[in-house]
Amino acid sequence: MSSEEILKNIEQIVHKSIPPGATITNIDFEGPEVVIYTRNPSMLVSDADLIKDLAKKLRKRVVIRPDVSIITSEEEAVKKIKQIIPDEAEITNINFDPGISEVIIESKKPGLAIGKSGSTLREITKNVRWAPRIVRTPPMTSTTVQGIRATLHREHSERKRIMRAVGHKIYRSENVRSKWIRITALGGFREVGRSCVLLQTDESNILMDCGVNVASDDPSKAYPYLSCPEFKYILSANELDAIIVTHAHLDHSGFVPYLYKSLYDGPVYCTPATRDLMMLLQKDFVEIAKREGKPCPYDIKEIKEEILHTIPLDYKEVRDIAPDVRLTLHNAGHILGSSIVHLHVGNGLHNIAYSGDFKFSRSRLLEPANIRFPRLETLIMESTYGGSKNIQPSREDAESDLLRIIKRTIERKGKVLIPVLAVGRAQELMLALEEAARKGIIPSVPIYLDGMIWEATAIHTAYPEYLSKAVRDQIFHQEHNPFLSKVFDGVANSTRRREIMEGDPAIILATSGMLIGGSSVEYFKNFAPDPRNAIIFVSYQAEGSMGSRVQKGWDEIPIRNGNGRTEVINVKMGIHTIEGFSGHSDRNQLLKFVRKVNNGTERVFTNHGESSKCIDLASAVYKNFRIETRSPLNMETFRVY
Repeated sequence: MSSEEILKNIEQIVHKSIPPGATITNIDFEGPEVVIYTRNPSMLVSDADLIKDLAKKLRKRVVIRPDVSIITSEEEAVKKIKQIIPDEAEITNINFDPGISEVIIESKKPGLAIGKSGSTLREITKNVRWAPRIVRTPPMTSTTVQGIRATLHREHSERKRIMRAVGHKIYRSENVRSKWIRITALGGFREVGRSCVLLQTDESNILMDCGVNVASDDPSKAYPYLSCPEFKYILSANELDAIIVTHAHLDHSGFVPYLYKSLYDGPVYCTPATRDLMMLLQKDFVEIAKREGKPCPYDIKEIKEEILHTIPLDYKEVRDIAPDVRLTLHNAGHILGSSIVHLHVGNGLHNIAYSGDFKFSRSRLLEPANIRFPRLETLIMESTYGGSKNIQPSREDAESDLLRIIKRTIERKGKVLIPVLAVGRAQELMLALEEAARKGIIPSVPIYLDGMIWEATAIHTAYPEYLSKAVRDQIFHQEHNPFLSKVFDGVANSTRRREIMEGDPAIILATSGMLIGGSSVEYFKNFAPDPRNAIIFVSYQAEGSMGSRVQKGWDEIPIRNGNGRTEVINVKMGIHTIEGFSGHSDRNQLLKFVRKVNNGTERVFTNHGESSKCIDLASAVYKNFRIETRSPLNMETFRVY
């Protein structure tokens, strides 16, 4: 049965189920949803049970949208919305997404904007005809979020074309029961970087993550093995159904735009926060490559294509992404919006979870990774700290060590450099340092944020629902937003950076976290010769990165300067590593995670770790739980059903 035949059956069911007064004008697939266009949306929106019953009959998500012929102009809609929503709700911004006939209303008091039992929303739907979505006004403005909205607004016709094409491809056949399922390791197995996994059935092809190894200048080691014959055929034959991105870090998302340069025209699935952070990091990746005169596999054009093709999903939303594959994203506890991917394959045939990076313990910033899956036969899990000796200190001990090192360094008139990942680690440290400064635990010195940290933090404030309950309580109930504390000072240019280098003692959080490009390298070059200064590593340092060499205690570090010449930096500053801030689970947490999710699990694959750690963790999982385990090499393929 073709997608057109499936759609005709859906149309018959819809017309039998919906009252004639709704005036249905069109029914179509858009992405993983059945979209019903109507000239009377308020009639359908007000009857939640009707839509729920229809979704059950169709076994698909149903979305009601107003027909374009009845929606008011954007200018008129703004006027009416401001008349309908009380002034006390404090509207700060109104944006439109014509591609889905949605108006996004930002309000400081969203409860008042929604109205009792949604009464105000229904009033907007009735009078404005755009589908309203109320969001809380972010306390910080993000140029990335604004840029994505502008792109979707400007390219709404193209976006709609893409979503319809995706929908018809998803529903090209129905009730498919796969005959076989296999997994191919295309990157990130027995290594850290360029994570990429291909899942295939006799009907579908799904790519999970597609990253770059930012620590390598060798293309054969920097990018996934997308040149393998079977993947090249899948791509050239337009048979890749979907890409799923677990989180925004470049070792998981950094190569995705390249695929839009290589014939791919399909969807990317991730959380909304991952979409925004992914765009931020990928743009920075391109800009750094250009600035340093290095080749880059794609440009800003491909990043925009990726944004147009991205279908954001919240945690626990179930969506069809291929005729025989359903996707659900679950919290991974690693960074904002990070996900564990759960795939339900072949109408109950097999269930697979791909962890990406995850943290199975509570942090200041995020809740711990999800462990509840309806079914799970195959688990692919990270092994970054999977070695037998990889036991991290508690978060409390890690913070105590951090503050002790900072106090000693400031007391001897030195400066503290903390190279950080702009996304995740930076915000975790901001929370710890803000509390310490507020309580007088560390000396009163400026805390500078250099690189993308400020913009990444702004994106965090746009998605408070992804933050830990403790942080949400601080922001919304105690009315204290730690990210906006006066102890933080953003660094915007090289002149300001030079002033900091020549100035008084301070704490500097700067990107990149591995001393691979970015402002952290400039600070390091300046601070390294002075024994009063200190550098504190709080994240993983990949083999081959400059951070790894410094961490190992090299006295002299060769660095290529702007003229292409190599200069040697004498390292006399204090060098410290604190493991407890990691966004990854340690050995004990990894095993505890397997124990908790082990409910019918048949096999475990380990990846995303140095070879010895992947093998060590696989061995420990087998010994502890008697589950079949493997630590595959890149390019290996395994049949799981």
